[in-house]
Amino acid sequence: MATPQLGRPTLASIAAAAGVSLPTVSKVVNGRQDVSPTTRAHVLALLEEHNYVPVTRRAAAAARPLVDVVFTALDSPWAVEILRGITESGLDVVVGTLARDPGADWVQQLINGGRQGALVVTSRITAADQRRLGSSHLPVVVIDPVDMPGQDVPSVGATNWAGGLAATEHLVELGHRRIAVIGGPQDFLCSRARIDGYRAALERAGIGVDPELVRHGNFHHEGGYDQARLLLELPDPPTAVFAGSDEQAFGVLEAARQAGLSVPADLSVVGFDDLPMARWSSPPLTTVRQPLADMGRMAGRMLHELITGGQLDSQRMELATSLVPRASTAARPR
Repeated sequence: MATPQLGRPTLASIAAAAGVSLPTVSKVVNGRQDVSPTTRAHVLALLEEHNYVPVTRRAAAAARPLVDVVFTALDSPWAVEILRGITESGLDVVVGTLARDPGADWVQQLINGGRQGALVVTSRITAADQRRLGSSHLPVVVIDPVDMPGQDVPSVGATNWAGGLAATEHLVELGHRRIAVIGGPQDFLCSRARIDGYRAALERAGIGVDPELVRHGNFHHEGGYDQARLLLELPDPPTAVFAGSDEQAFGVLEAARQAGLSVPADLSVVGFDDLPMARWSSPPLTTVRQPLADMGRMAGRMLHELITGGQLDSQRMELATSLVPRASTAARPR
């Protein structure tokens, strides 16, 4: 039997259509677990079918809108810099974290949260997620997306390819030929772009890309440390390493120290991000500056524009990266 049309749906009308009580629907909307899986699935299906929007989100937009900021993980200085920029953009925020593979309900939970918009940081948004967000009319902007989002999903990133190119060209200009790269996870768009920039720089210099020197970490200290140890154990180890993040670069510095190597006399190291502690490492880290706080501010302003009914000049914003030379790089050792 076809579900009756509800007009603008309310919790009461959803409850009537589902044949359950109003408190039961309220529990589902608020993420309570004391509802049977069958009833929960039935109510969620009706909420989605009728594009239910919580009352709190239907209220007029405030001068400082309240929005969700959702990180895959809030466990690094990188995330703190992004968040700092967001909080400077004129938004009040509720911060949460999301598993990398969060399951199908996370979009509905975001919608049910009742905020006026959402900023999603370094997360994968599937085509189904995008359709659900579009039908809910919840304004969303993605920061540093794992994949290239659809044309209808605004996003903010950085010029990762250009940054990888600049980092590698810097090492080539110092005379290095055995240059390794430690990217992030292989399925991350930013990681692939940085490694593509590395490859382009080597090809421009007439240097072949050695597959043994192309590694993947996890953007954290452990990823850089583990991969650098393997690289330094090669029969013909690299004289320079481009790490795909500053945190991985710090791991490379530790692996070099344990191997009895001096940076930069024996091994040059370049990072990516220019985190605040990069200039305080030993030695101070040469890195590619990624304007993390600016990315957060830009995404916040874009979201504010959408919440207040404005139009964006562009759905995809990429902010420029730049090389910051410090003391962790030097001429190739003879």
